Amino acid sequence: MSTIAVLGTFDTKGVEHAYVADCIRARGHDVLMVDVGGQGPPQVQADVDADAVAAEGGVDLAALRARGDRGAMVEAMARSAPGLVARLAREGRIDGVLSLGGSGGTAIATAAMRALPLGLPKVMVSTVASGNVAPYVGAQDIVMFPSIVDVAGLNRFSRGIFRRAAVAICAMVEAVGAEATDAKPLVVASMFGNTTACVERARHRLEAEGYEVLVFHATGAGGRAMESLIESGTVDGVLDVTTTEWADELVGGALKAGPTRLEAAARHGVPAIISPGCLDMVNFGPPETIPETFSGRTFYQHNPQVTLMRTTATECTQLGRILAEKANLSTGPVTVLIPLQGVSVIGEAGQPFHDAAADAALFTELRKHLRPEIPVVEVDAAINDPRFADACAVALIDNMRKPARLEST
Repeated sequence: MSTIAVLGTFDTKGVEHAYVADCIRARGHDVLMVDVGGQGPPQVQADVDADAVAAEGGVDLAALRARGDRGAMVEAMARSAPGLVARLAREGRIDGVLSLGGSGGTAIATAAMRALPLGLPKVMVSTVASGNVAPYVGAQDIVMFPSIVDVAGLNRFSRGIFRRAAVAICAMVEAVGAEATDAKPLVVASMFGNTTACVERARHRLEAEGYEVLVFHATGAGGRAMESLIESGTVDGVLDVTTTEWADELVGGALKAGPTRLEAAARHGVPAIISPGCLDMVNFGPPETIPETFSGRTFYQHNPQVTLMRTTATECTQLGRILAEKANLSTGPVTVLIPLQGVSVIGEAGQPFHDAAADAALFTELRKHLRPEIPVVEVDAAINDPRFADACAVALIDNMRKPARLEST
């Protein structure tokens, strides 16, 4: 039997949450009722009341309630709920989370869900699920379930939606419980179309050595998801061949992964290899979407929806420094690998993005700013050459066999 947290604003939507709780119990699971409302008295009893949730975030709920500011209440509960729900998960008290809400309730509940480990079932029934859900989902595996009608009472339509959401979270929890635990050490890898050959060869070599490899597409969301999984503490090694998201972050492309990209493994002491894969490109949409400020630059039409722009020597200098700064945060074994003959398929000699001067600026700045004790392996080959892929796999395996943590400066 599993326990599912039913989390919501019980002051305005308590009846609806009580209904889904009953549906979950009817499926044979326990329920932990968590109230993240607080503006008024709850309509139903909670196992964890709003005051306890607020206290988790150091919020004086009585004082906040006296202000009568709904926006401030939503912000405070969205700040407090993640810590509480994450603690419940760490303590093994919950196996999944279900919530119902409008925009405010969705903001609070999904903030809590984003604090949970990947793989722990999360279902959000929301009035805003049919729009842009990226701010709510982030890099997490939250299932957004459109409510169709407002979460405002029980009727012939809403009962069906809520019941199906309850069945969904129960099925997800049951599926997790039925999955066999794989004892293989876990490696995560970053990949792009322009580094596929490298990552695939390295993956096969790692798998032959007994590792399980999860590959993430370096599209911004992919990088964030990979960082989130590393943060969860379940990853044994990081094959970060494709760090291209930093080019978009620096220059203003479409596939940004945020300023903390490359930090999870470093801060948690996870053995890693880092390569400047695809830092020769910035990603945009169709040509008409490219800002006018970039006119005159070198472009390559990857497909009708994606236009790539070559990074300049100046930008590569900055990217080399950034990569070094992130590697320098490492508290575990890390190795930097440099493919001297090109960091992407289209960056090799004779290809549209070949720019020896820009690549040299990237490599020089990377070497210059790295901590002296971080090994640098230079391979006189392009990134997709089998020799480079093998060097990446060998370096990562070596790092995973080293002591878990080293001191950083």
